[in-house]
Amino acid sequence: MPIRNNIRKLRFENGELTQQALAEKVGVTRQTLIAIEAAKYSPTLELAFRIAAVFGKSLDDVFQHEPE
Repeated sequence: MPIRNNIRKLRFENGELTQQALAEKVGVTRQTLIAIEAAKYSPTLELAFRIAAVFGKSLDDVFQHEPE
């Protein structure tokens, strides 16, 4: 079940936050964040909340689930 996200857009809307900086803020590696941003890896619920919190957004504003 693909989970799309707006992480790239949100990073650029927030002062061009780098993948590395966001990864450090949420406690994962840059490689993990790259995989999440590319929709190749689905974050845990806890990590999804941490990512959304960095941007001051709800989960629905950051992640979208597309049923198959």
